[in-house]
Amino acid sequence: MTNTTSSVWSTDDPVRAAAPLAGKTRYEVCVIGGGIAGLTTAYLLASEGKSVVVLDAKPAVAGGETEYTTAHLAWVLDDRFARVASIRGDEAAKLAAKSHRSAIDLIEEIVRREGIACDFKRLDGYLFPGSDGPEAVREEMLALTRLGLMFERVDRVPFPAGAVGPALRFRDNGQFHPLKYLGDIVGLIRKKGGVIHTDTQVVKMENGSPCVAHTKSGHTVTADAIVIATGSPFDAGLTLHFKLAAYNTYAIALEVPPGYVPPGLFWDTEDPYHYVRTAHGTGTEYLIVGGEDHKTGQAQDQKERWAALEAWTRASFPDAGPVRHHWSGQVFETPDGLGRIGLAPGWRDNLYVITGDSGTGMTHGTLGARLVADLILGRTNPFAGLYSPSRWMPGALKTLIEENANLAAQYTDWLTGSEVASAADIPKGHGAVVRDGLSKTAVYKDDKGQVHEMTAVCPHLGGIVQWNHGEKTWDCPCHGSRFSCTGEV
Repeated sequence: MTNTTSSVWSTDDPVRAAAPLAGKTRYEVCVIGGGIAGLTTAYLLASEGKSVVVLDAKPAVAGGETEYTTAHLAWVLDDRFARVASIRGDEAAKLAAKSHRSAIDLIEEIVRREGIACDFKRLDGYLFPGSDGPEAVREEMLALTRLGLMFERVDRVPFPAGAVGPALRFRDNGQFHPLKYLGDIVGLIRKKGGVIHTDTQVVKMENGSPCVAHTKSGHTVTADAIVIATGSPFDAGLTLHFKLAAYNTYAIALEVPPGYVPPGLFWDTEDPYHYVRTAHGTGTEYLIVGGEDHKTGQAQDQKERWAALEAWTRASFPDAGPVRHHWSGQVFETPDGLGRIGLAPGWRDNLYVITGDSGTGMTHGTLGARLVADLILGRTNPFAGLYSPSRWMPGALKTLIEENANLAAQYTDWLTGSEVASAADIPKGHGAVVRDGLSKTAVYKDDKGQVHEMTAVCPHLGGIVQWNHGEKTWDCPCHGSRFSCTGEV
């Protein structure tokens, strides 16, 4: 495997960068977060004549999880319809399928209307048995039949060492190049009068009429509405945090012979499951494979997970070539597998969230943008109740309790000792947590031997961060906050 830890989508496109916010400004809508959810929200609202500003903490928009997605455009849910129906009921499961179909339709409509060259195409998706056997596929087939959702039973999936059926084929899914798509969306936002500021970290918000967003640099945006589209909504009340669980997911991109793998999206039923698609680079065809998920900050074997993905891929695609890229992304799971989109819970006035992508971030982000834009514009949206952040989910109570028990268990890290006796014992290019009296210090030794010390206490929920060997980051096991090796968020 190569040492490259960049996404296959990486680009130096300057259109996604902008000047930081300065001073005090006023807009009708302030969108915090420049991924697919935030940028699509801004595009839709600017298209309706709203004055919109997008604020992103990174040097360029679309530089966060949207850059690390494998960009499946699937109406088929990662958590599967049998599970969603068991938790939320059949009508909710059918509505969920409709909402993700509408997201793919919206992307296709925007691509066609705006003439965006982003490799968008419609293709089939396949669910096939993993090493866990065919029972999960049979269970999903029964649920889909009961729900009246369209699928076809096939004997095997159409890739070189395809698993023997039964497998399920779903029509009208899609794929695209996320940064090509959003690069044009950025230009369209500006063309329609919207403003974008990067290198602008929002640290606090005041809800109300109007709302105010405060940045780390002391500047402010006053707006009639604020949309938090940051993956994890950092300032929207604690109750929401306890209904989201952060997971890391891993991906590799291998060169494959042209036409070796037929167009399609592929998912198996293992836990964690594998997901597969192809993509075209400059003169190269790639096979992108993801999986090996774990709770953020609760594993230190990243290199082994990439290796496991490669081993699985070579067993399924024997003629695949070398690995050219490997990286990880982060997803936020909800107890019922559906996003939390709409007015932030516990807030009364004009603060909206788009979160809980549950592994289908491209469609969740898009349908979330449409839903929130409709709410801001005073329109009825048929999916508002399905995705309400304040919804009660008695059917998901067991999952909710298990996830929060896991969160609580991470605080025992406050009681443990140092991972090394002193900084001298840390190898170059590595980090470790050292006890410092009643608290703990995160210590990183760079490749030149210089030691960097910072608090090991995550400022979000007070967990003790863990060293991520594979990506040289500090990851919080409590709620998924991630920091560079020298402590930047």
